[in-house]
Amino acid sequence: MRVDEELHEMVREVVRRIPRGRVATYGDVADIARAPSPRLVGQVLNQDGHDLPWHRVLRANGTCAPHIADEQLQLLRGEGVVADDGKVDLRTYRWEDAVKEKAEEPPGLW
Repeated sequence: MRVDEELHEMVREVVRRIPRGRVATYGDVADIARAPSPRLVGQVLNQDGHDLPWHRVLRANGTCAPHIADEQLQLLRGEGVVADDGKVDLRTYRWEDAVKEKAEEPPGLW
């Protein structure tokens, strides 16, 4: 998948904004950057994420990609993000900007 320069930079900017001690999923980053897929976010980070806080981006289930898990979990621990058996609790550590607004309740009868 080829990424245009503007989208590439938007993905990088979103990852750069994830605060210390917080995480986001690849899907969160894709949604905020308006990228077509979480895989594209992974591609950008793989090719050009060495200078970003790439370790703050996780899979949708709160786990790390296996090939980077040890390093990623170590970096997250250094920021106070605790993983239980290799899984980060997204309800606790998810970046507030990445949490989707809850849909408003439809009006009730009463």
